[in-house]
Amino acid sequence: MSAPNTFQAIPGQDDLQQIPRDLSFHPSGTTDPKTLTREQVEHYNRHGYVKPLDIFTAGEADELRRYFDDLLRRYVAEGKDSYSISSAHLRHGRVWDVLTNPKIVAVVSDLLGPSVVAWGSHFFCKMPRDGKTVSWHQDASYWPLTPSKAVTVWLAIDDADRGNACMKYIPGTQGLGHLTYQLSETDESNVLNQTVPEVERYGAPVYVELKAGQASLHSDLLLHGSEANTSDRRRCGLTLRYTTGDVRAHMGWHEKGVVVAGAPPAHWGNRPRPTEE
Repeated sequence: MSAPNTFQAIPGQDDLQQIPRDLSFHPSGTTDPKTLTREQVEHYNRHGYVKPLDIFTAGEADELRRYFDDLLRRYVAEGKDSYSISSAHLRHGRVWDVLTNPKIVAVVSDLLGPSVVAWGSHFFCKMPRDGKTVSWHQDASYWPLTPSKAVTVWLAIDDADRGNACMKYIPGTQGLGHLTYQLSETDESNVLNQTVPEVERYGAPVYVELKAGQASLHSDLLLHGSEANTSDRRRCGLTLRYTTGDVRAHMGWHEKGVVVAGAPPAHWGNRPRPTEE
């Protein structure tokens, strides 16, 4: 069930280092937000995140969870795991619908401005007692995008709290630029292959506890991660990625684009809604 594409799904570090990337924080210049408050925009600029945001009702969240449950069963039947549903908007119409949902686009546009491209959708699903951690990292470190203006909306499919390994942020770290990391490719308990060490020097973490249907929003340079889920409850979130139309995508990643606000930039694709649900 892999989405048809020609882009490099997981860029190698050597390849990324060949791209001249601007990995510095670009604060929002919005002074008159339509959906967020001015205080929330200021909080994003100062701390690198906004939470919680009410996106879907309890009924809508239940419906979305049932859809994901079915989608996960289909992927597992193909021998894949609960972290395998990536770039899902390229294959699944229902995920494309969430990525382009006007409520979410309105929030993101308040930070990014009038030209917005949606380009990513990845389910991060920690099964009960799965033992997997997501180490401290910066999203921008992995992506062939420049400048680093991407924003992630983390939409809770299940309730997420400290008991089932919700996400955690270190506020203000988006302003530190690209931080030194260690490769953790041989650590089978780590979902990712990069780990920023000794993060305690940057401050105390904030835990991102969300009810299903709520979302948080964070900068691509904010340090974040999550612990292993040692509970008997699942913890699934759908990460939705957006950036401004002036950002350039290398390694074919422009193919992932869906223009959700403003005129279509010539250097981004604009994927139509897939027919497969």
